[in-house]
Amino acid sequence: MEEKKKRIEIIDALRGFAVTLMVIHHALYNSVAFLDAPSWFYYNPVFSVLQAFFVGVFIIVSGVSSRFSRGNLERGSIVIVIAVIITYITTRMYMPITFGILHLLGFLMIFYGLTRKLWDSIPNKIAPWIYLFLIAISTAARVYLSPVAHNLVTRDLLSVLGWRQPGYVSFDYQTILPWIFIFLLGTWMGEYIREGKFPKRFYEMKAPFFPTVGKNALLIYILHQPILYGISVGVQYLSS
Repeated sequence: MEEKKKRIEIIDALRGFAVTLMVIHHALYNSVAFLDAPSWFYYNPVFSVLQAFFVGVFIIVSGVSSRFSRGNLERGSIVIVIAVIITYITTRMYMPITFGILHLLGFLMIFYGLTRKLWDSIPNKIAPWIYLFLIAISTAARVYLSPVAHNLVTRDLLSVLGWRQPGYVSFDYQTILPWIFIFLLGTWMGEYIREGKFPKRFYEMKAPFFPTVGKNALLIYILHQPILYGISVGVQYLSS
């Protein structure tokens, strides 16, 4: 997370905006799954694009923040522990989140913490082109390659990498490819932001509501779905 003395409000605002979209997205899913709302509430092109957008913002901002931090291993480990607890709870709710956004972010933080010297050694003028190339290649690989798992271990591994296999279930499903390279692109951006090379307005920009949400993103992620689920069950009970 950004150092408090150098906290940049627009980064918190972007994170908060993404969290808000995520809560709306999950509320629409619950309305379809539990309250018999029309399926197009959730399954429609607009929200498919918005989902990719808020996941992308989360990951870019996480990459930027990781460039500011020297404690990525610790941060990532905490996020992974929380993600595992969420997996346990959601499995008991019959809505298992096996590898969702928190699992992915925790993995990326730990990955960057372990390999930071390698990525930081790439010249800044070359790095974004390498990352964009890897984003394109990994996206194409997900589209055009169809590896098949022959046991549970490879099934889970391939699914987490980006090739979802039959029998793999995760209600919030994110993949390492191509997001890992988008995260690294965020770390490259983070270096320029940290050095003050963005326009002055970027550092001074203010926004209502969203920065507060962004500062509490992890807590909101942990609490929002149980609360939404409870509301859905309550409405279902009252309407029965």
